[in-house]
Amino acid sequence: MRRQLWGPALVLALVTSAASLTSAGAAEEREPRPLRELYDNRAVSEDGRPGAADFDGQGRSLPAAALRAAGWRIGARPTVEGTRLDWPVSRPGRPDNVRADGQRVAVEGRGDALTFLVAGTGGEATGIGTVHYRDGGHSRYRLTAPDWRTGPLATKALTLPYLNTREGAVEDRPRLYVVTVPLDARRTVESVRLPHVRGLGRSLHVFDLRVRPAAEGWTGSWSASTAGLPEVGPWRDQTLRLVVHPTKAGPTVRVRFSNTFAAAPVHVGSATVAVRAEGAAPRSEPVPLTFGGQGPTVLPAGAEAVSDPLDFTVEEGEDLLVSLHLPGSVPSVPLHDKAVQTSYLSTRGDHAADADGAAYTGTVATWPLLTGVDVSGGPGSVVVLGDSITEGVGTPEGSNKRWTDALARRLREQDRVPRYGVLNQGISANRVLSDRYPGDGVSNDTGGVSALNRLDRDLLAQTSARTVVLFEGINDVRWGASADEVVTGLRELADRARSRGVRVVVATLAPCEGESRCTAAVDAERTEVNRALRADRGSFDAVLDFDRVLRDPDRPARMLSAYDSGDHLHPSEAGLQALADAVDLTVLDGRPRG
Repeated sequence: MRRQLWGPALVLALVTSAASLTSAGAAEEREPRPLRELYDNRAVSEDGRPGAADFDGQGRSLPAAALRAAGWRIGARPTVEGTRLDWPVSRPGRPDNVRADGQRVAVEGRGDALTFLVAGTGGEATGIGTVHYRDGGHSRYRLTAPDWRTGPLATKALTLPYLNTREGAVEDRPRLYVVTVPLDARRTVESVRLPHVRGLGRSLHVFDLRVRPAAEGWTGSWSASTAGLPEVGPWRDQTLRLVVHPTKAGPTVRVRFSNTFAAAPVHVGSATVAVRAEGAAPRSEPVPLTFGGQGPTVLPAGAEAVSDPLDFTVEEGEDLLVSLHLPGSVPSVPLHDKAVQTSYLSTRGDHAADADGAAYTGTVATWPLLTGVDVSGGPGSVVVLGDSITEGVGTPEGSNKRWTDALARRLREQDRVPRYGVLNQGISANRVLSDRYPGDGVSNDTGGVSALNRLDRDLLAQTSARTVVLFEGINDVRWGASADEVVTGLRELADRARSRGVRVVVATLAPCEGESRCTAAVDAERTEVNRALRADRGSFDAVLDFDRVLRDPDRPARMLSAYDSGDHLHPSEAGLQALADAVDLTVLDGRPRG
């Protein structure tokens, strides 16, 4: 009898105890914790102790020495795609990342995107996570981390020259990725649940997670896309004085430098901004730029730097001089190649603050490192993603006769829609589908990575982007892509942009008969692209029919002679002006509806 009573009592006690433990565990699981407290994996090892970390379950790890050489030291705070990240403070051989498995992370703030510093092991890793907002609501997101050894180089944030194994260093190209997912910018994030990852042997590793703040109060006034990483100079203890032409005025300015694609950090000894008088001479003494309150700054490999806000009036129509002193030796540098603008290179020394142009005895036809100028206030920006036609190839250097310059002037001179800044993200030879520059390493090819691979950096991370104009695809069909492939690529670009709240306007492809690669077969594909774009009523918010603007009505495959620069591919100044004049400005209005 006693045994019969004891049995049920024991079972009841055990069940009650288990329920209490389960309840306590569930309560603890529901409570979000800082990412560092969730670290459960060791990714980084010293070369002398390679067995202290095992990132992928195969005994391989990231070398701390190579990370330090790239500027990613313990406690570093690299800025990538507009987000200030925290590289883990963990010493090599200690936990420094978390394998995503549904953990709830304490992350707070308001912004336009969540930014993850990630990598996959065992292959590409993907899963669905949840964002929890302070108002009690939530939204789901999909996060994909490319594999740390085989993922695409074109979208990586950082590549290292080797990895560590238990036996020692092995030449390889391990890489880290920055991936963003959209947020509801009107709500405050309270926490984020990491994805559960499916796939045998696959893990999604998270090193950092941040809310990317929306660029409220700022408008992009000028920008340039990083198109490659060629050899230069080498420049040794010299100063660049770069000429830019803002499209939007404002009383406060900030400047953006980017070390995209690079494998080594770049040291900037000092930087200034001034209004240009002529040549390399400023109108008045240049004003120093600071970064976190300091004059010098370091751009880690793959990262960027944004200057502190500066009380400095930017006027529309007046060129600026942005000067930066490079105190070390720079043998290669990320840049925009065809600037269609002459800038300047000094003799030895720091000449950023020079009030004349005497020291600038050399010239450059590129924009190295400099990727943006923002002004305070304003309604935001129209971003144009394009190729050499948008870049302005064929127009006189320094004339500012690109079609985007003419569009900016039209926007300034009207009051029907907001007077947006216009950001020219054109790259000569660029394509929608395939990379010209592979995305890593020193190369003479400055045709950039594909529009699909540069969209996050060149559109979604731009300052206050409201509308994008997609004017690309002619290089794809000229080099063998089918119309279906190009249209599919443009629709993917549009879908990704619209998911971030950006209005999407697509332009038809211009005629090019007479240019060596524009054969009858190419024109058939171009014509089919345009037919599909005109007929598409759902993928894009509007269509600009640039084909009809430029074509000869008597020979539709060829550009009208009055609009032809002479090479039959690039429009003349008159042709570029005609493109800008043909834009119905109301289709650029990216203000939220309703």
